[in-house]
Amino acid sequence: MSNNDNGRYVLAHKNVGDIRGNFFVPGYQRGYRWTRHDVTRLLDDVWDSRGKEYSLQPIVVKLHRQTVDLSEQEWELIDGQQRLTTLYLILRYMQKEANQGIGAPYQLRYQTREKSGNYIDSLDEASHEDNIDNFHMFEAYSAIDAWFKHGGDKFQRNNIAGQLHSMLFNSVRVIWYEAPAHVDAIPLFTRLNVGRIPLTDAELVKAELLSSVRKQSTERAHEIAAQWDGMERDLHNEDIWAFVSGLGKTNADERYPTRISLLLDTMADEAGKPEGKRPRYHTFDTLQPIIQSDYQGFWKRVVALHAQILGWYQLPAIYNKIGFLVACGQSFGDLASAARLKRKSEFDNYLIDQIRNRLKVQASDLGELSYEDRNNKLVELLLLMNAETSSRASTRMPFAKHLEEHWSLEHIHAQNADLLNKADQWKTWLYTHRPALDAIANGDDPVEIEGIRKAIDGALIEIDSGKSGAFSSEKFSALSITVLKVLNRDTAPDHSIQNLALLSSAHNSRLNSSVFEVKRQMILELDREGAYVPACTRNVFLKYYADADAQQAHFWGERDKISYFNAIRKILQPYLL
Repeated sequence: MSNNDNGRYVLAHKNVGDIRGNFFVPGYQRGYRWTRHDVTRLLDDVWDSRGKEYSLQPIVVKLHRQTVDLSEQEWELIDGQQRLTTLYLILRYMQKEANQGIGAPYQLRYQTREKSGNYIDSLDEASHEDNIDNFHMFEAYSAIDAWFKHGGDKFQRNNIAGQLHSMLFNSVRVIWYEAPAHVDAIPLFTRLNVGRIPLTDAELVKAELLSSVRKQSTERAHEIAAQWDGMERDLHNEDIWAFVSGLGKTNADERYPTRISLLLDTMADEAGKPEGKRPRYHTFDTLQPIIQSDYQGFWKRVVALHAQILGWYQLPAIYNKIGFLVACGQSFGDLASAARLKRKSEFDNYLIDQIRNRLKVQASDLGELSYEDRNNKLVELLLLMNAETSSRASTRMPFAKHLEEHWSLEHIHAQNADLLNKADQWKTWLYTHRPALDAIANGDDPVEIEGIRKAIDGALIEIDSGKSGAFSSEKFSALSITVLKVLNRDTAPDHSIQNLALLSSAHNSRLNSSVFEVKRQMILELDREGAYVPACTRNVFLKYYADADAQQAHFWGERDKISYFNAIRKILQPYLL
């Protein structure tokens, strides 16, 4: 490898067995600290690769001393000390205990911990507690010994060691990330280690891309770097990000620290989806040869994917369908691939078919779906109703807000309070239902309602007294039945879609076991507070779907249910079988 003083980062794959030279661990780094669990997990991961190409996390280096003999070159090890040390110990163990090879083909030395460099070769148990580095190295070596012995007798262990040795030299590789000679190593180390921000696929792809482009034109490399940053900014628009990723702001950064990674993952999957769990650095491993052979074609596809997302964002009807499918688990990559060969009208029909195939609900069965056995399906149907309602208004459903919540089904009108069995629950229920009596006082027997209000006031005093037995579950049951007789105009239990609306679980818990008027008042309060209430849920409690001549603002009756169900069926009709 050259002196790399041309300002470029060099990326390459190196099999573990091809790592050569001397690695200098500078004083700004801490010592070896991997635990037995870390070591065992590395061995398990390598073994589970079964000889297929498998990438470990990057080794970040900078040339420290140039020599004619490449095997004698010395590298400043900026990131990867823990991995290289562990691999060194594994190779040493296999050499000593299983007659495999001649140990690690590289050496490690430490700027401020010379004894650590000596101990890694001796691993003397008698001195393993002399300092913290010795202790962790000995613990790691012991974990390696335990892992091999778990495989069986000496013959079996030697067989395992032979296979593992072959993997390390033929298929297990590191991503070799060589920084230019002029780079200050300490800030780079700080970013990679202090905040534990590992190099991502996106960073590796970007470095490979710009390195390839600079060979042709430095100016063009600057242009692409600026475009890259612009795309990243666009994808940090939460409304754009939510509908294509299916991730809310809370968990987006954990999965996608750089959001352009979504585009890169899509391109890697177009080249070939991995089976089972996605291997580490699969995206970089897949895209690197594509960039090296045709970086212009690669970049053209990235630009096209970005433009496609922005185009969908400008079309609320498309945006809402895609947002629904992605929120339900379909990948952006599958949709993007399908869109490549379709005209706009064909793609719209494709989305309708995808939604219909996901729901698999017959129009004739819609009214038979029950909260008790088809909960998840009803949640999807009501989510789609909200998305389609937004489309009809030529607006985008706020998926960014939707994805921040866990959603559940709320009974629009509950028929009883049987589930409440604690004093604080009784107190809350009585407090919330008393104003509902005030709301209907003008339309019912005022004497009866005044009597119920006084009974509630007396019950609250008894509960607040705290005396044992002052207010019992039997008393609450009797009083709640009396209250519900007045507030219920329809007493038949109903778990069908005509009595259900979508609400976040946090808000649902505030409304549990409450009648329509109580819930209506709470929904209005949530709306005034700026909480996100789905459009169709708000419409239900504002009686938007009721017939004009059937307005009963404080009750949810049979006519309301029928009108609501008819609206659901009409809106969802294109997606039912």
